Amino acid sequence: MRYHLTTFGCQMNEHDSERMKGMLESLGYREAPERGQADLILFNTCSIRESADSRFVAHLGEAKRLKREDPRRVVGVGGCWAQSLKEEVFERFPFVDVAFGPGQVHRLAEFLTSDSLTAQGFFEFEGFTGRLPARRARPFQGWLQISVGCNCRCSYCIVPSTRGREVSRPLEELVGEVAAMAADGVREVTLLGQNVNSYGRDLRGPRGPRSFSELLRALDRVDGIRRIRYTSPHPKDMREDVIRAHAELPSVCEHIHLPLQSGSSAILKAMRRTYDRARYLDRVALIREHLPDTALTTDIIVGFPGESEGDFAQTLELVEQVGYDGAFTFIFSPRRGTEAGQITERTVPHSVKVQRMERLVEVVQRRAHERAQRFVGRTLEVLVEGPSRTDPERLRGRTRHNKVVNFAGVAAPGELAQVRIDAATSQTLSGEEPLLARAAR
Repeated sequence: MRYHLTTFGCQMNEHDSERMKGMLESLGYREAPERGQADLILFNTCSIRESADSRFVAHLGEAKRLKREDPRRVVGVGGCWAQSLKEEVFERFPFVDVAFGPGQVHRLAEFLTSDSLTAQGFFEFEGFTGRLPARRARPFQGWLQISVGCNCRCSYCIVPSTRGREVSRPLEELVGEVAAMAADGVREVTLLGQNVNSYGRDLRGPRGPRSFSELLRALDRVDGIRRIRYTSPHPKDMREDVIRAHAELPSVCEHIHLPLQSGSSAILKAMRRTYDRARYLDRVALIREHLPDTALTTDIIVGFPGESEGDFAQTLELVEQVGYDGAFTFIFSPRRGTEAGQITERTVPHSVKVQRMERLVEVVQRRAHERAQRFVGRTLEVLVEGPSRTDPERLRGRTRHNKVVNFAGVAAPGELAQVRIDAATSQTLSGEEPLLARAAR
């Protein structure tokens, strides 16, 4: 039996898809390169943005055609979109055989090994996909799901209703999983959670509740792991102990993603972000005090209902002041089942959203370009990922600052190369592995 899996959305979905693949291959399935060659067609869906919904539905149309050609094919839909619609999936798409939420990936195996001939849906919040076998996209990089769900109630976000309340995995279990990864050749681990730095408050350790910094320190002691990353933290939980962990632990990378969403305190309050402009800038100042060279990236939403020109100007001013190394920028789109999605008044016209987005991107890219110049002339450690996407004669990798580097060299994927940086744009660096380093290989 062969399967084909299409993934939409965030890094947590990428992690979940790796677990789906590992689970399926443990059942004897093999991956098919094309959807039309598969006995099992799977989609791991996202429901954070409208664009992801639209792309998924278009792909689902092909699955319907393939199912018509061969009714024995099984079509499955998992992830946040499936969870948000639940049984509506079968009403709208009757050719779908199985649907399951993010907390029910393991039930896919139960369905495939059962004798059931009827469509089934699994939507309870239970289990961690992190406990399933994985098939990693790169053997030297691994995801680690440290928690699931979210206790925040941001007015624009559908995650709490699709992934449930926050639950942390036991610290000892996570250390054991990372030790197994290291033994399997993993050098870089990325910790995943909807609100990753609130980890452990629902767990009890010898001195009280566990903490995210305690987990970082435990994982730093695992032999063989050279880099630890994490995403996404919440500014309200970016505390000094976590920032000090960056400064003190050799494996924790010099990169912090600190979502802003808006530079206006009024809009942040409407978003229910639980911090204001001043509190956010205080966290930035603390990071820059302890970690002056750390790369700082962010998320920003443009055009939230009620955002005035003055509110947007405050966002531009904050972005100019902070000087991010990069930013993910989004035009607000209402999501079903969210408080912001019910707002019909004070909406920002689409043309205004687009114009504001263009202005924001200009500031982000200009400041990121300026920040990137600090790397020119330095020699940086680069984890090689493979050939460059723009020039197959060159290599591509990432620094500890999470900057993409295209460079001339002879290192193999998974190796750590020392690269002298000779140019920088807002998004990428370029350079060369010194001849002596090449000869040493």
